[in-house]
Amino acid sequence: MLNDILKAIPIGFGLSFMIGPVFFMLLQTSIIKGARAAIAFDLGVIFGDIFFILVAYFGSQQLLEEIKDDPRLYFFGGAVLFSYGLISYIQKKKEKENNIESVDKKAISKKSTYGKLFIKGFFLNFINIGVLGFWLLILIGIGPQLDFDSKRIFNFFAVIILSYFITDLGKIFLAKQLQKKLTPKVILKIKHAVAIIIMICGILLLIKGFIPNKDLGIE
Repeated sequence: MLNDILKAIPIGFGLSFMIGPVFFMLLQTSIIKGARAAIAFDLGVIFGDIFFILVAYFGSQQLLEEIKDDPRLYFFGGAVLFSYGLISYIQKKKEKENNIESVDKKAISKKSTYGKLFIKGFFLNFINIGVLGFWLLILIGIGPQLDFDSKRIFNFFAVIILSYFITDLGKIFLAKQLQKKLTPKVILKIKHAVAIIIMICGILLLIKGFIPNKDLGIE
C-alpha cells in the first residue's frame, strides 16, 4: 500500500505543473478573482480528470486506443480551444484604455459565479482529448503492477488526484499574493496573455490532428 502511494504522489505533483491552458487559467483565476474562485475552477478540472479516469477504467481498451488517436477529436478540441481563446481576447480588447483605471477589482472578482468557474474548469479539461490518452497510458502502465486489483487501482488514482489538488492549492495561494500588487491595466494584460496561450494550445491540438504520432516521434 505504501509503495503504491509513493508511486502516485510524484505523478500528481508533476501533473499539477504540466503546462497548458488549464495551468495558466488557474493562475489567472487565482490572481484576479481570488483563491476561492480558483479552487472552484480547479475542482471542475479535477472532475474532468475523474471522468476520464472512469472512462479509461471501464471502457474497452481497444476502443479507447482508437479514440485517443482519432484526428477528428483533435480537430474538434483544437477548434473549440482556439475559438474560446480568440473570443476571450477580442472581448478584452474591447475594453477601452481610457476606462481601464475605473475598473473595480472587486467587481471583477465577483463577475463569475463559482458554478460557472467549475464548469469552465471541467470544459477546458474535457475538450483536451490528450487528457484521456494520458490517463489511459497511466492505467495501462500501472495496472499490471497493481495486479489489476480494483481497490489498489482506486487508491492509486485517489492519491494522484489528492496530491494534484494539494499542489494546486499551493500554486493558488502563492499566486494570490500578487493580487494586492495588480492594477486594472496589468489585469487586462494578464487576460490578454492567457487568451493568446489558449489559442496557441488550440493550434497545437489542430496540428496534432494533422500529424500522426509516429511522425512526431511520440510513442
